[in-house]
Amino acid sequence: MRIERFVAEYGAPDLGAGTAAPRLSWTRSGAGAEQCAYELRLRTAGGGLETAKRADSEQVLVAWPFRDLRSRERVEAEVRIEAGGEWSDWSEPLTIEAGLLEPEDIEARFVSPREVGGLDDGAVVLARELELDGPVASARLYITAHGIYDAWIGGHRVGDHQLDPGWTAYGTRLRYQTFDVTEHLQGAGESRIVVGLGNGWYRGQLTWSLQRDWYGDRLALLAQLEITYEDGHRQTVITDERWRAGATGVLADDLYDGQWTDLRVPLAPEALAEGPVHVLKDAPGTLVERLVAPMGPPVREVATVPAREAITTPSGAQILDFGQNVVGWVRLRATGEAGRTVTVRHAEVLEDGELGVRPLRDAKATDTYLLAGGEQTLEPRYTFHGFRYAEVTGIEVRPEDAEAVVVSSDLRRTGWFDCSEPDVNRLHENIVWGMRGNFVDVPTDCPQRDERLGWTGDIQVFAPTASFLFDVGGFLGSWLEDLAAEQRPDGGVPFVVPDVVHEHIDGPRPGGGPHSPPAGWADAAVHVPWTLYERYGDIGVLERQYDSMRAWVDKAHSLAGGSLLWDTGFQFGDWLDPTAPPHDAAAAKADPAVVATAYLARSAHLLARTAEVLGRQDDARRYRQLSEAVARAFREAYVAPDGTVHSDCQTVYALAIVWGLLDTEPQRRGAGDRLAILVQEADYHVSTGFLGTPVILDALCEAGSPELAHAMLLTRTTPSWLYPVSMGATTIWERWDSMLPDGSVNPGDMTSFNHYAYGAVADWLHRRVAGLAPAAPGYREITVRPLVTGQLDHAEASLASPYGQIRVAWRLEGDRLEFELDVPPGVTAHLDLPLHEPARTVGPGHYSVTGDLVPAGRPLPAR
Repeated sequence: MRIERFVAEYGAPDLGAGTAAPRLSWTRSGAGAEQCAYELRLRTAGGGLETAKRADSEQVLVAWPFRDLRSRERVEAEVRIEAGGEWSDWSEPLTIEAGLLEPEDIEARFVSPREVGGLDDGAVVLARELELDGPVASARLYITAHGIYDAWIGGHRVGDHQLDPGWTAYGTRLRYQTFDVTEHLQGAGESRIVVGLGNGWYRGQLTWSLQRDWYGDRLALLAQLEITYEDGHRQTVITDERWRAGATGVLADDLYDGQWTDLRVPLAPEALAEGPVHVLKDAPGTLVERLVAPMGPPVREVATVPAREAITTPSGAQILDFGQNVVGWVRLRATGEAGRTVTVRHAEVLEDGELGVRPLRDAKATDTYLLAGGEQTLEPRYTFHGFRYAEVTGIEVRPEDAEAVVVSSDLRRTGWFDCSEPDVNRLHENIVWGMRGNFVDVPTDCPQRDERLGWTGDIQVFAPTASFLFDVGGFLGSWLEDLAAEQRPDGGVPFVVPDVVHEHIDGPRPGGGPHSPPAGWADAAVHVPWTLYERYGDIGVLERQYDSMRAWVDKAHSLAGGSLLWDTGFQFGDWLDPTAPPHDAAAAKADPAVVATAYLARSAHLLARTAEVLGRQDDARRYRQLSEAVARAFREAYVAPDGTVHSDCQTVYALAIVWGLLDTEPQRRGAGDRLAILVQEADYHVSTGFLGTPVILDALCEAGSPELAHAMLLTRTTPSWLYPVSMGATTIWERWDSMLPDGSVNPGDMTSFNHYAYGAVADWLHRRVAGLAPAAPGYREITVRPLVTGQLDHAEASLASPYGQIRVAWRLEGDRLEFELDVPPGVTAHLDLPLHEPARTVGPGHYSVTGDLVPAGRPLPAR
C-alpha cells in the first residue's frame, strides 16, 4: 500500500500558495480495502512537528488540520493511511510555501517608465543593480505587471513561464507569481535584476473593435525580491524610484498583430535602462490589494512541432506547413546580413493555394524581424498566434529550419479515449488540441483572430469535456472568481470574462435594457461550478461561487417575469445552428424563448442541488420550487400533450428530454419518437448549434435510440463531427462547415478553425460510449454502462480521477463482449453491462468479464 500523489489544493502553484489553510488530497495504490483513517504530520522550518489523526475515509480536498500558515512560511507535509487493518508508509514529503497573504506584506509599489513605453512605443526594460551582502541562503521574487513580463537576475531567466501574469479581471484581481531565485544570486558582489514589459492583454488590442488600453495606457511593474543570507540577515529589494527604464529592440508588440523586433537593438536583459521611472501613487494601498496568488498552472511551452514541409504557392510565396493547427509561435533559424527584414505571417488554412488570412479578420498575426547579421534564432516574446501555416519572406527557409512552439496553460492531462473508428479517434485528438490551444490562461473561444475572449457560453458547454481531459480545477476555479468579480450588481453575467465586451461595443447587442444577459452564456455562472464539484468533489468552489450562482438565477428569474417564460431581451440562442446564414449566427431553428426557459429551469435545479450540498435548506426548497414551476410553465407554453415541442427541431427536444422537463410518459415517449424522426429525416446529420450539440446524443440515448446517436457520430458529410476530419481538420471548427466541401473557406465573418465548443461531444464519448461516468462527486462512485450498438467494435476510456486511475474497456468479438475495468482504492463502481447478467456493485480491483452481448438500440433503416 503506497501513497501515490499527494498535493495541496489543485497542485499549483509550486510556490506562493494563496491560502493559509490549503486542502490536501492523495491517491494510493495497493490494498483495495477502504481507507478508514489517515494521519498527517507537518514539519516546520524551525524543526517543529505537528500531527493530526482522523478516523475518516476522505482523501480528496481534505480540510487543513493544522494552524494557519503565515505569509512566506515553508512547511513539509506527509500523510499515511490505514486500510484493512494496516498502515501505509509515510508519503514523500510535500513542500508547501505560503505566498504573501496580507496586503501589508507588499512593500513594493508599481513603477512605470517615465520617458519611454508610451502607448505607441514598443516593449521596455526596467532594471536595478543589486549589491549582495554575502552568501545567499534563499531568495524569493514576488512579481506582477500591468502588461506581460519576463525577468532575469544575474543574466539568468527567471522561471519558464510565458505571458505572465496572465489575464484576469484586472480592476479587481491581478495575479502575482512567486519564484525561487536562490541559484541566480550565488556569489557575493554585484548583480542585476531586469524585467522586460510588453503590452499583453493589459494594453494591447482587444475585441473586434481593436481598442487598446482597455485597462490603462501605461505599462507598470511591481517586484519584491526578498533575500535571506546564510548568516540570517535579510534584504528586501522593491520596485521604487531607484529603478531605471529603457527601450528595447521590440519596437511593437500586440497579441493580435504580432511583434516587430529590431535585433540590432539590445533586448532584455542586455538592453540599457538609464531613464527614470514614475512610482504609481494613485489611491494608496488599493493597487496592491488587488493582488492574488495563482490557483492553476502558468502558461508554458508545452511542446514543439517540427515543420512538415515547405510549400511554394501559385504566387511564389514560401509557406511552412506544420501539419497541425497549434497555438504559439514559429521558432526560425535565419541567416542574413544586418538590416535584412524577415517576416512571418500566420494562418490556420490555405485559401486558393495561398495563406488564408481572411478568417483572421483584422488581426495581422505577423512577426517581423530586422536581422543583426549572421545566423540567429528568431522568435517573439510578447505575442502568440493560432496557425498551421506560416508564410516566410526575406530569406529562403527549409522545413528543418523551423518549429512551432506550442504554448498553453500547463494543465495535467487526466483523460484518454480510444475506439475502433480511426476518424473518431482523430476527432478526439482534435478536441484535445483545440482545448490546449484555447486554454491559454483564459478559456477563449478562438486563438487566432481579433477576438480570443473568454466567452461564457463556450466554456459552459465544454466544461464537462475539459474536466475529463485535463485537471482544470484551479484554472476554471480562478476564471470563476473573475466571473463573480465582473458580475453586474443586479446579477447579470457578462458575455465574456474578463469583460471587455461591454454593452456599448459594436457587435452583438443586448436588448430590453442596458444589459440583458443571454441564456446559455450567463448560465456558466451556475453550470461551471457544478461541473467542477461533480468532477473533482470540490465543495469549496460551490461555497466560493454560491452568491454569484444565486445572483444569476435571481436575475434570470426577473427576466422571465411572472410568466416564468424567458421570452424577452437579446439571446444568442442556439448559436451557429448549421442552417444559420453566414452572417447571422443567431438565426437558429430553435425558438430562443424555448431555449432560454429551459436554461432557467436547469440552472434553478442546479442551484437547488448546490444549496442542498451546502446545507442551505431554505434556498434548496425555494429554488427547487422555482425549477419545477418554470418546467411546468415550459410544458404549458411549449409542449403539446403528444410531446411535440415548439419550434420542432433537434435542440428543443434534446434540452427537454435530457433536463427532465417533460412530466408524462406520453410526452416523453412522443418527444423521443419525434426527435428520432427528425434525426432520420436529416439523414443522421447534426442540426444543432452551440447549446443543442452537447445534449443531442444523450437525448437520443435517453429516448431509446442509441443507434441513431452512433449514426450521427459516424456521419461524414456536413454538418457532422467527422466532416471536418474528412477535410483534414486537426482541431475543432467554429462552424460545422468552416471549410466548404470544395475546399473554400466559409464566407461567414465567424469562421475559426480552432473553436472548442462542438468538441463537447467528447463528454458523451467518455460517459456513454466507453461507459465511464461519475455517480458521486469526484468519481468517488462511478456508473459503468458502456453503450454497445455494434456500430463500433471496441472503445475504452481512462481517467486519472481524484482517487486514482480508472479504466474502462470493451471489445466485440462477434456476439461476444469482452469487458475490462480497473477501479482504484476509494472508488465504488456500479456495473450495468449489456450482458445476460444483473447489474452489480464492485469495489477496487481489476475485473474482466466476457459474455453474450445484449445489443442496445434497434437496427437502422436502410439509407
